[in-house]
Amino acid sequence: MQNTQDVPNPRPKRILVIGGGVSGLVTLRNLRARGGFDQVQLVERRDHIGGVWYLDENRSGSSSNPRWPSPAYPGLIGNVLPEFLSFSGAAPFLEPLSTPSSQPFPSLSETHSYLRHFAAPLLPQIRLNTEVLTVEELSAQGGWRVCMREWRDTAPTDVVETWDAVVIAVANYDHPVFPRTRGIPQLRELGLASHAQGWRGPHGYEGKRVLVVGNANSGNDMAAQLAPLAGAVYQSIRRPNFPGFPSLSDSRIIRVAPVEEYVVRAVNDRNIIDARLAGGTVIRDLDVVLFGTGYRPFPDFIRVLQAQPDQTLILSPLVTPHTNRIPDLHRYTLYARNPTLAFVGTAVASYTPFTIADMCSTWLALAWAGEIAYPTTMQALLEFEAERMAAVAAGRAEMEAASAGDTGQTQTEASSLVSYGVLGPFEEAYAAGLRVEVVAARPDLDAILPVWNPERTAVREGMFDTKRKALELAREQEVARERAATVG
Repeated sequence: MQNTQDVPNPRPKRILVIGGGVSGLVTLRNLRARGGFDQVQLVERRDHIGGVWYLDENRSGSSSNPRWPSPAYPGLIGNVLPEFLSFSGAAPFLEPLSTPSSQPFPSLSETHSYLRHFAAPLLPQIRLNTEVLTVEELSAQGGWRVCMREWRDTAPTDVVETWDAVVIAVANYDHPVFPRTRGIPQLRELGLASHAQGWRGPHGYEGKRVLVVGNANSGNDMAAQLAPLAGAVYQSIRRPNFPGFPSLSDSRIIRVAPVEEYVVRAVNDRNIIDARLAGGTVIRDLDVVLFGTGYRPFPDFIRVLQAQPDQTLILSPLVTPHTNRIPDLHRYTLYARNPTLAFVGTAVASYTPFTIADMCSTWLALAWAGEIAYPTTMQALLEFEAERMAAVAAGRAEMEAASAGDTGQTQTEASSLVSYGVLGPFEEAYAAGLRVEVVAARPDLDAILPVWNPERTAVREGMFDTKRKALELAREQEVARERAATVG
């Protein structure tokens, strides 16, 4: 829309939610149950709900529809306790079957089962096998033109619809991030590198020499799973992670400095990799490099109106290949330049994504229903983003100063998790602020909404330690099984 100073609070009646994962499902429920809108629907490109938690590895190969596989893998165990996976006003997440023995975190299948039951009453408003191609802003806040492709086992059908408002609730797993290290394009071209997006477990890597890049959840999981069976496992770490992040030291995993260049050599009719590290050390004869280097928010199907020098308006991508965040968002949710576009679960990561999505979409429902007022000037709408960017810059500078020379390796940059799109320590203030406004408008929700306060924050952050203990116990059980097999 035209970049005016006044952006009135809109009151949409027909709303489309894009994405059938955690954020999309709870947004659909909250808009319908708490907003009083004329029509709310959800579209999902895959053949089932669940998003990242839906692993369709066993889907019949007879379908001609395209597939968008989940980056999850068989045997995946979550990092969030069940109490933070239960949606407000819905049945609680049941204790995992494994809890009595060791594992308090639910499995992939247990999480998907919870989402299936939650979504059951919403199914009439959910359209599966429906891929969104473009979302285009109409002039004068006239809504959004949504072009979609309905995939059926016959011929696909393209449809165009107009909606008053659109919620983007897609995850970012279509857009994996690779470092810009020299040699990576050749590795990928030769099939010698892959991203955690395609990780399906350690089988097939027996006896191989593997380098894992990254030390967040994906990198740590891959390295830990490879350790018992790979010939050698190296883990390249560029930046320190959050204090207390759940990762076990393992003598079978050799942690090394950042890689500055990859060189491929042909030896006996096969390609092998040499990795030159910062400082000059070279790791030779690697078979494969696995990247646990994350994803970026990049909903490239969104087109917004932008004013040109002559004041004409043209449709332009909201995000470009050079952006690493979704710009111009008020409270990570409303697109400031046209608040009939919203984001839930796309622009921000948190300790507890289920409850954050629940809180954000409840706030959104009441804001669009006119029960919660928010700023109406562009300057005020963009203040949140400016303040968060300044706070992140200060945090990164502090972490860089504290970590310089701390490990003896070249790890003086702040963690990539210290960024605009990661709530981290700001989660309590952010979510509690939304909750205050929601409860002021709807006092009846006070008893069922999740709570953010210092006590609950301590429990959320304590999940790191709980996860570490679970990992330690799992390792002890693994060692015991190996010993038993040797004796047997």
